[in-house]
Amino acid sequence: MENVLRISKRAEQYPASGIRKMFDLAAQYPDAIKLTVGEPNFDTPEYIKEAAKKAIDAGRTHYAPNSGTDELRQAVARKYQPIWDGYTKNHVIITVGAMEGLMLSMLALLNEGDEILVPDPCFPNYYGQACIAGAKAVPVPTYEKYEYRLQAEDVEKAITPRTKAILLNSPCNPTGAVLTKEDVLAIAELVKKYDLWVLSDEPYDSIIYDGVKPFSIAEVPEVRGRTLIFNSFSKAYAMTGWRVGYLLAPDPGYIKKMAQLQEGIASCVATFIQDAAVVAMSSTECVSGMVEDYTRRRDILIDGINAIPGFSCKKSAGSFYAFVNIKAFGKTSQEFAEELLTNAGVVTVPGSAFGDMGEGYLRLVFANSDENLQEAVRRIGSYIAKAYPDMR
Repeated sequence: MENVLRISKRAEQYPASGIRKMFDLAAQYPDAIKLTVGEPNFDTPEYIKEAAKKAIDAGRTHYAPNSGTDELRQAVARKYQPIWDGYTKNHVIITVGAMEGLMLSMLALLNEGDEILVPDPCFPNYYGQACIAGAKAVPVPTYEKYEYRLQAEDVEKAITPRTKAILLNSPCNPTGAVLTKEDVLAIAELVKKYDLWVLSDEPYDSIIYDGVKPFSIAEVPEVRGRTLIFNSFSKAYAMTGWRVGYLLAPDPGYIKKMAQLQEGIASCVATFIQDAAVVAMSSTECVSGMVEDYTRRRDILIDGINAIPGFSCKKSAGSFYAFVNIKAFGKTSQEFAEELLTNAGVVTVPGSAFGDMGEGYLRLVFANSDENLQEAVRRIGSYIAKAYPDMR
């Protein structure tokens, strides 16, 4: 029998990663400075690593409950009780990063053919997760003139009879946008009007600048009953490789159903990792220290880029991403990203990797050393001066 590669329709339709394309190209340039990886450039704090080691030594290496340990679920609920004192451990499930929380929610809430609205540009995995769930992610444009914040009027234009949910990401990857309270309240009115679910992806909620305070849509009492919150320890605590996050639902019934789904997907998050996550939440001092460094590095990169003719970049309100306008160069973002890699030795991600509205932009990550960021700016500036001498 002939050996024929047989791929399911769903796998065939899964979108390819534009970010991964740049990773693959960058492998050919070992000396290039990589401003691409969306993770902290810090090691996990020692007190968290020590907690994991102690848990392993104590034999905490067996299965945990599908929904997570009581200790971690309680700790998460306590964090969110200032938003709503009704959150208990029964409203929480521990997940394999925020990514699995998003996947579980889509599997639990969306049916074949349903639509979920996502900001454009956005984290591209949203499209893939919707694809796996048999649903469709529908982009809602965001604009630089609004600092890339999702606007209610644009959301309403995208709503159809098939729209079941909307996904919010604030602070946002890739733009660094943070929704204001007024933005959120306007979107909440649409959620009520059209009977939508809200999936609120909040892994960067601790990485904010200039006194900005994120406002979660779960803080709006009228829509809390249809809002799921996702978060993780990856960004705030520099624990990307630990793969631990959580989901909060407004009713324990959703958690029970997602725990059943969890059994068939990952079973559970490792027990000793959950123990370490409990200890991580006991302090935010390390988070504050990292944000202080990110603030300085944001300014090094964005101020430096803005001083180069042809580039324009707004100061990110949150996250560790800079979304740089390159439209003055008259090239696609993929072409220009490859040009900077080849000629300046700096790896960036084309904005088109994040959606149609990302065309004409590059995403640069400032979770890097001061020295690397300064050198990246120098390399880009030097190349642009030679290649585009008439650029003003």
